[in-house]
Amino acid sequence: MSKQDTSRKTVKKVVLAYSGGLDTSIILKWLQTTYGAEVVTFTADLGQGEELGPAREKALLLGVKPENIFIEDLREEFVRDYVFPMFRANAQYEGLYLLGTSIARPLIAKKQIEIARKMGADAVCHGATGKGNDQVRFELGYYALEPDINVIAPWREWDFVSRADLIAFAEANQIPIAKDKRGEAPFSTDANLLHTSSEGKVLENPNEETPDYVYSRTGNPEDAPDAPQYITIDFEKGDPVAIDGVKLSPAALLAKLNDLGRTHGVGRLDLVENRFVGMKSRGMYETPGGTILLVAHRGVESLTLDRGAAHLKDELMPRYAELIYNGLWFSPEREMLQAAIDRSQEHVTGSVRLKLYKGNATLVGRESPWSLYDQDLVTFEEGGTYDQRDAEGFIKLNALRLRTLAKRAARGAKK
Repeated sequence: MSKQDTSRKTVKKVVLAYSGGLDTSIILKWLQTTYGAEVVTFTADLGQGEELGPAREKALLLGVKPENIFIEDLREEFVRDYVFPMFRANAQYEGLYLLGTSIARPLIAKKQIEIARKMGADAVCHGATGKGNDQVRFELGYYALEPDINVIAPWREWDFVSRADLIAFAEANQIPIAKDKRGEAPFSTDANLLHTSSEGKVLENPNEETPDYVYSRTGNPEDAPDAPQYITIDFEKGDPVAIDGVKLSPAALLAKLNDLGRTHGVGRLDLVENRFVGMKSRGMYETPGGTILLVAHRGVESLTLDRGAAHLKDELMPRYAELIYNGLWFSPEREMLQAAIDRSQEHVTGSVRLKLYKGNATLVGRESPWSLYDQDLVTFEEGGTYDQRDAEGFIKLNALRLRTLAKRAARGAKK
């Protein structure tokens, strides 16, 4: 008996990350038929904009007990405890990607493990493929929180090799198939309150422009209003708390920024990135609210962070972003970096003004009660508190080693 056969016999109850879509419905039935296991479904509302009621109905139709169906609204927790801490770091993977998919996975993994403990399940299951990053993110999260949990990854186990195989299995098991799901999907998407990502099929050639029909979260910048819109965002200790003076909850604030970004075509990113598993992939990301938020947060930091702290944060950011991208949210090094980042935000309080226009979010003003900006120091007018003669000694001290090197080079040239 193979190791896989042995593990299948030991799994009695499994918590499945379940969207209610065709793929995870096939996985649900496959778990029932292949493992003979009792399935518990978990559906997370992360602001993906879809009705979650049908997921419950589909699970019931496929034989899941009502008490084994979990649907949770995680929008506020997602933004408050995952998105906002990440934005305190100004995190961008490979300098561009705002990590919309990456940051959602640790929360889903955490909730699956909590449900597994509550329901006495001995396994968890995800629907990520064996070529992508999400399998790594889910499973690193599972093992960090429950080291001995059994993990089932159907795409690495089953014998299906084509879309036709999946459709045939669905038909044989009376799994409803929407008409638009019978053929090959033109591209795949993932969505939550922070972003929508699209990849595969029509996007696989990195030299072909993304078709208009791929975009779902942002309007075309060319068709955006001809007049700019000005907004203000207020921050307290690094987190946004209000738009145009109106206080909002974390999820409501991000949703409002998404609406503003959609209107003005802000937040499109066409990216070829390096996946953790070793290959390059091309994706189209739409992150309207996050794009605005990043500009705004950097704006208030520019007034309130000391140069040393600001530059150190920028040095740490690529490492922090890579940890999230690679699925290491629950690692000690991410927590150590988070502690340093959060400490830096103690005085990152203030208000920024931005102009939204034709795909751009431009910072046009900023103020803070904790500002380090001193107009008397920087003014070109006479009477400032800065004595320009002090610069001579500063320059000479900093030039000392350069002058020494130049003299050595001159000596060497004479030999």
